[in-house]
Amino acid sequence: MSLPYSQVVLCQMVSKVSNVLPAGAELVIIGAGVVGASTAFWAARAGLSPVVLEARPAPASLTTPASTGAFRLQFDNQEETELVRESLDLIFNFSEITGQDSGPLAVRQPGYLWATTSEERASEQRRLVALQHSWGQTDIEVLSGDEARRRFSYLSPDVLQVRYRAGDGFIDPRALTLGLLRASEAPLHTSCRVLTLHELPSGGFELDTNLGSIQADQVVIAAGPFSGKLAGLMGVNLPIEVMSRHKVVVPDLWRVPADAPMTIDDDTGVHWRPALSGAYVLDAAPRGPGGEPEEDVPPDSRMVFAILDPRSPEAAARITPFWGEAWRRGEIFWMVHSGQYMMTPDHRPLIGQTPIEGLWINTGYSGHGIMCSPAAGRILADLITSRLDDSPFALHRTFVKRNFDQI
Repeated sequence: MSLPYSQVVLCQMVSKVSNVLPAGAELVIIGAGVVGASTAFWAARAGLSPVVLEARPAPASLTTPASTGAFRLQFDNQEETELVRESLDLIFNFSEITGQDSGPLAVRQPGYLWATTSEERASEQRRLVALQHSWGQTDIEVLSGDEARRRFSYLSPDVLQVRYRAGDGFIDPRALTLGLLRASEAPLHTSCRVLTLHELPSGGFELDTNLGSIQADQVVIAAGPFSGKLAGLMGVNLPIEVMSRHKVVVPDLWRVPADAPMTIDDDTGVHWRPALSGAYVLDAAPRGPGGEPEEDVPPDSRMVFAILDPRSPEAAARITPFWGEAWRRGEIFWMVHSGQYMMTPDHRPLIGQTPIEGLWINTGYSGHGIMCSPAAGRILADLITSRLDDSPFALHRTFVKRNFDQI
């Protein structure tokens, strides 16, 4: 019996995992999720020698695996569209670009589908797709309700219109992360928690950890929900709000079409995608006020009933009736996998230098980390090595508050 690709990669990485910190490093990256892994890969590709510190016992074990593992080229702004295009080039050509001969990243492309029952929303869909076409993303379709039901028979008769792109899809986020870490050949120190971070009089930084101290010429904070706290150690305030995010895992449900696209109720934001032998089901944007970052996020059963119980006005059954039938027949067994979103005011990532020279950030993806960060690591590496002067994701930009670009 062969191991899943992500486990194979982790086994291959064991020799590079160490709890003995070097005295110094050219570049220290704090965080070994997908963002830190991408940063390490592109930093090494740019000629730097990164060292990665991860507070947890294993990489890709906090927010990265809690994601839906999806990617799309249907955005409401051109900057993130271009970021995902570059990320997908890396994902689709992973072996050639990284030089690995490892197995695939479990990429599937059944598409992304937004369905609406509202004439007003249908008009907004057409406006958005016209804008996306103007950015060169001309493979996004607008389908009438009847045409959508011919292609996707599970949709409700109430659906008036959908927007759809067949090339969008899913990936194993843990396999992607571990593959990037392995390709970077960067030493990885797990169970290594940064306790203090301060500048040295002679230049550079000293990081005190539970495993000892390490000095670094430059530091990248890519620690997901803990990025704000780490930046705060240096007096840097990041405009990030940490919000809980919950994924309902339905591991086995025969009614879910295995080849279905990500299916989104464009009126409520509730969405589902095939996974395992069932599906992942999620609500819209993260709710409520932000809170403190957590390593063990408590699940929210209220969200489960809001999206699964067909009596709820935002239930998945609203546009996909089989969810209601499965609920009424008692066929749904579920678990809740909880993570966190790092929300910025404009819901775009923070990629660049802080006001402190040599202290960099790569965080704040607002739910888009899996699809945006593979390319964002390249942007940061280019900034660090002065190949790039600035980016639209810099901390010093003017933040224009946007509605949540869901899913």
